[in-house]
Amino acid sequence: MSTISLSSDFSLALTRAAAIPSLDLARSPTIIEEMSRLRTALGGGPRLFVKRDDSIPFGFGGNKVRKLQIVGAEALAAGADTLVTVGGIQSNHARVTAAMAARLGMRCVLIANGVAPRRPTANALLDHLLGAEVEYINSRDDRAPAMHAVVERLRRAGRVPWPIPLGASTPLGAIGFVRAIGELLEQMPAPDVIVHATSSGGTQAGLIAGCALHRITTRVVGVSADDPAAAVGAQVREIVAGIGTLLGIDGGALASMRPIIVDDGHVGEGYGLSSPASLEAQSLAAHTEALFVEHTYTAKALGALIAMVRDGRIRDGQTALFWHTGGQTTLFA
Repeated sequence: MSTISLSSDFSLALTRAAAIPSLDLARSPTIIEEMSRLRTALGGGPRLFVKRDDSIPFGFGGNKVRKLQIVGAEALAAGADTLVTVGGIQSNHARVTAAMAARLGMRCVLIANGVAPRRPTANALLDHLLGAEVEYINSRDDRAPAMHAVVERLRRAGRVPWPIPLGASTPLGAIGFVRAIGELLEQMPAPDVIVHATSSGGTQAGLIAGCALHRITTRVVGVSADDPAAAVGAQVREIVAGIGTLLGIDGGALASMRPIIVDDGHVGEGYGLSSPASLEAQSLAAHTEALFVEHTYTAKALGALIAMVRDGRIRDGQTALFWHTGGQTTLFA
């Protein structure tokens, strides 16, 4: 693929992004709603909107569907018969991977760090219903070697496994959110700020690259669910650079065009644990907008948005979009 100049129009890169094969799972566009009652509850300030990726119908939805429908198309074209991925016991990514495997008639092996639950609930229950095989490991550090071992075992058994990294957060998967920025711009003018939950980095990388390629000045703020800002930011930057290379432009230059903003001030006591700010955000969203957020990702991201409104980092006269990345199933864990 030839390389196009960053100084030129990015229309060719966007055309290339649109042409990448994809399964039709997300059924976009997802709706955008204005959160006027939440704005009133906060005493005014910027106009607040929410992009409802939680409303994607496939596999209980969420941001993982946008990424996996592209990764799944690649696996299908390669003749894969088994999808293999990693995550926590309540992983949204694992749940959507299992759902996609079921839809495609493939086997699915999930490698989950943690102890097998005596009675599966929420995403763990859905993984079981979808027919996924789950292997349990001790820690997050064991994920990569365990996936490698499973893939090699399946190959020796004559299977055609397709490994999918955590969160499908690869340059190819992140193209789903490059496309999502185009979808957003067909629904509303570019917001001043997009706030969303970030962890493995693919969603944020796609949003940043999409904003750059569409030449909009929207600030993308990823709210970390677990790791320090520097670690998440480095991962996001690497994926943005990979997106550029994939689309035939200078990846390093694309990654340097926009600031990579990661807020790690809302992790609280740890991954998946509620905090005073996430509890307040969860209550406010439900009481004012009948919107449900959970403590691992979305309540913490919404809590960060509320803090940005209150301290004036997002001002009256501006617009802020909360990108709801789903995961409400974990409310029932």
